[in-house]
Amino acid sequence: MPVATGAATRRRLTVALAQRRPALVRIAVASLLAGVAAVAPALVLGILVDEVAGEGRLSVLLPIAAIAATAALLGGLATGFSMYFIAALGSDLLADLRESVIRTALRLPAETMEDAGRGDLLSRVSNDVAAVSKAVSTVLPTVVISTVLAAVSIITMAGLDWRLGLAGAIAIPLYGLALHWYLPRSTPRYRAERRTVAERSQVLVERIVGARTVHAYGIEEREIARVEAASAAARDISISAFTLFTRLVGRVNRAEFIGLTAILVVGFILVEGSAVTVGATTAAALLFHRLFNPIGMILYSFADLQLAAAGLTRLVGVADADTTNETDPGSAHTVPADSALELRDVHFGYDAGRPVLRGVSLRIEPGTSVALVGPSGAGKSTLAAIAAGTYPPASGSATIGGVDLHALPYRTVRQHVVVLSQDVHVFAGTIVEDLQLARPAADADDIRAALAGVGALEWAQNLPHGLDTIVGEGGHELTDAQAQQLALARLVLIDPPVAVLDEATAEAGSLGARDLDRSAVAATAGRTTLIVAHRLSQAVTCDRVVVMDRGVLVQQGTPSELLATPGPFAQLWTAWNIQGQGKDADHE
Repeated sequence: MPVATGAATRRRLTVALAQRRPALVRIAVASLLAGVAAVAPALVLGILVDEVAGEGRLSVLLPIAAIAATAALLGGLATGFSMYFIAALGSDLLADLRESVIRTALRLPAETMEDAGRGDLLSRVSNDVAAVSKAVSTVLPTVVISTVLAAVSIITMAGLDWRLGLAGAIAIPLYGLALHWYLPRSTPRYRAERRTVAERSQVLVERIVGARTVHAYGIEEREIARVEAASAAARDISISAFTLFTRLVGRVNRAEFIGLTAILVVGFILVEGSAVTVGATTAAALLFHRLFNPIGMILYSFADLQLAAAGLTRLVGVADADTTNETDPGSAHTVPADSALELRDVHFGYDAGRPVLRGVSLRIEPGTSVALVGPSGAGKSTLAAIAAGTYPPASGSATIGGVDLHALPYRTVRQHVVVLSQDVHVFAGTIVEDLQLARPAADADDIRAALAGVGALEWAQNLPHGLDTIVGEGGHELTDAQAQQLALARLVLIDPPVAVLDEATAEAGSLGARDLDRSAVAATAGRTTLIVAHRLSQAVTCDRVVVMDRGVLVQQGTPSELLATPGPFAQLWTAWNIQGQGKDADHE
């Protein structure tokens, strides 16, 4: 998935901050008050030193103590408000960005999501958001306040005597050199760290999701080795980044030592020449020493800031991804004349030099159904994805009602073509809420009619709380067949002219297979339908059957015609019956 450039990320932040000027003003005022209050104790301590060195009046102790106590109280309050304002602003910005990422991700074409892998997006909305959130809630407030305090302290030192300020300023180029050495080396490492963490997430997700397949093939050791390799890569780059950071710490300590030494030496010379008082030199040394913590916090926070910056570019990359073809339903485009689905001389391959489809041409007349059958790897799911507008063909065309699918906004395509796959998801919520995702305006009668149409109303009403039963994650667990019937009910509510079912009833098992096949027939009645058939019993219910092998169509016709003609379909039918005695055997 895309990663934004630094310039693009800064532009987005600048626009977002410009919309929140009142919050910036509050932060500036509170931070400035905190900085002024923080330097006050050092100044009054300098006055106390001069008093002790001079007349030694005890009467000044009470006012000095009162000023120091008041400054500490006000400084604490101002610092607290400043940190709150900064964290609130950052959280607001992050919330908007996170919502934008999710909104854009849901609108991205499916091929973009599949090419990137689920682990990439999951890593961005979890690990990257966590890194940015940590920076926003803890690191950023500290850095802002430390920066203001450092600026106020340097100005105050210069106010005591410009030569003391200049002595302290010797450390500034040393800090700069430390960062100049660190940043070019650390930035690519932190970006690599975010990338390897995403790759590790992808590997873990794939192995967890495919755990049954891994066990079935007995390849646990090989897959564990892949997980370990991905984890080791993420670990090694993290250690490398931390090692680099420890070297930065040494350079920062040298800058602190040189700066403080310079102030003490210059102060001694000025005191000897009666140019400044001992108290002024003491105050300057204390102010500079007090800078150790804020400057250290600024520099040491660069590790977290760079992690956050790397994560931010990945989040902005998704948020700013181009979805113009998908999000412009109001743009002018040709309206499909009917629901005829047609592929003409379609070629397609996922990798160069490895074609999956080779010159496929297929037309499905409005309101008719076609079943795709063939051995595993024949290209059936790929053909279904192209017919649904999910993938663009490498060459050739895919049209609905005479209009190129990829000339239409993606949302318009989805209004005409709905895809159901075997990876059925049950959304967390009640049965009613789940189905209203398909049609938000659906009332109780609409929902009951949709459930009844796919044969699901009886079991849905018999759930613990009927249609108000919570299902999905943390709720009542539905069977595979029930989950697929729920998906078919969504299809009925959306009521598209075209339906593409990619093994959408494959997970039912033999006990519920025939019922689910009947549900699919009912849900697709009257629609232009393309079905990647998992069971041949489902294929023979369609108007036509198309047999695929190695990316080409090798046979097509009505079920009765193909069964009566020696050929690939008849062979599949015979093998299927021998294997399963006509009972939902998997010919794939």
